[in-house]
Amino acid sequence: MDPFLGDARKSVNLSLLGENEVMNTHRTCDGVRRRDMLKASALTVGGLTLSNYLRLAEAGQIASGRAERAIFVELSGGPSHLDMFDMKPNAAEEIRGTFKPIATNVPGIQISEHLPKLAACADKYAILRGVSHTLAAHQLGREYVNTGSKPLPSLEYPSYGAVLSKERPSDAEIPSQVAVPRSSQGPGFLGIRYAALETNSSPQFGQPYSVRGISLSGGIGIDEVKRRQGLLKKLDRRFATLEKDDQLLEGLDQFGEQAYSMITSSRAREAFDISKEPESFAKQFGEDAFGQSCLLALRLVESGVRLVSVQLGGWDTHQDNFTKLKTVNLPKLDEGLGGLLVGLEQRGLLESTAVFVTGEFGRTPKINSRSAEGGRDHYPRCMFMLMAGGAVRGGQVIGESDDTGSGPRHEGISPDDVAASFYHNLGIDPTMEYESGTGRPITLVRNGTVIQSLFSGSQS
Repeated sequence: MDPFLGDARKSVNLSLLGENEVMNTHRTCDGVRRRDMLKASALTVGGLTLSNYLRLAEAGQIASGRAERAIFVELSGGPSHLDMFDMKPNAAEEIRGTFKPIATNVPGIQISEHLPKLAACADKYAILRGVSHTLAAHQLGREYVNTGSKPLPSLEYPSYGAVLSKERPSDAEIPSQVAVPRSSQGPGFLGIRYAALETNSSPQFGQPYSVRGISLSGGIGIDEVKRRQGLLKKLDRRFATLEKDDQLLEGLDQFGEQAYSMITSSRAREAFDISKEPESFAKQFGEDAFGQSCLLALRLVESGVRLVSVQLGGWDTHQDNFTKLKTVNLPKLDEGLGGLLVGLEQRGLLESTAVFVTGEFGRTPKINSRSAEGGRDHYPRCMFMLMAGGAVRGGQVIGESDDTGSGPRHEGISPDDVAASFYHNLGIDPTMEYESGTGRPITLVRNGTVIQSLFSGSQS
């Protein structure tokens, strides 16, 4: 077989098939990938009842989603709400920790002193406090916040990108969804055809960036690619006769077609090339890999990609919580996410791009004694999430935790509610039903209701 064809097959397998191989930038403390049998108790559902939601929507009191694309930022490991966006300066020392709150550009809203750039653009995003669930294992919590539905042993729910790829596919030259560097959630019951294109690497400041299967290497020209694609199609037709109805083969065939379209498209290659950005614009994202990944995400949604997911790991701070956050994670997040929000607005993209930032859970209010300065452990009962763009009204805090950040003060917000709101912002009905491969009807978000106060024109 032509060596190029073998490489092409590997490229599809390595760069495009991501639903069964979840690779995270940082291994979390449990170090496992699993789909446990679980019997989770029902969560308190915040937001609106369906009847009230429909009544308000009919009256025009809920803004309809207008975002055309999305960026999903995953803080893998479980970031500490108490040290970032839900600080408790009046709590006891063993709870409040060593960080101090600072004022943001929105009167009355304070966040951590180590997030100055995000404090300066707080008018662009909404903070959700008192988000609560019950799954304290990394993988289970991750599946929950990546889909908006509690994990089931018998069913894998699709990622936000998979749903958006199905409902709003991009044109053939551009992938519908891209994961930088990898995807934590596959397409689930929607099938492999809706899996993300994984870059498997992160861009570097000031350097051209290419993704295997998109950039041309080894001196291979476009004409040669087209000739070999013809041979590949002949082989595929022969294999297709063996199993005409296999969903995996169908998905692989569609991946092959899209990979070919992207290889021969200068538009796709240019979209990934962050070196084309003016240095003055690129610098506001920071020079580390996460910041440049945020810059890449902006370029990709601007080029027509429907959803880009970006990962920043290292939040599993059982030990040395404050040193790790102060010296590594918070500066990276501050520059990268701050640059993304400001950059989207500068490009005129914020009103058409839904942004969702979350980890899988929060951290314990009480500081442990595992190291000299202590750390915080897994804590799903209370966490924060951020949302911006589209119809989201920035400069507000929704929800509230109690005096120690141990749980919601009143009615909690569930990941289901946030997912329903995210889909609503994208103009996708979260109550829509799909059919599984066996014909089983499945609701996209089973228990979530849209959070009315997130959106423009709503009353808090």
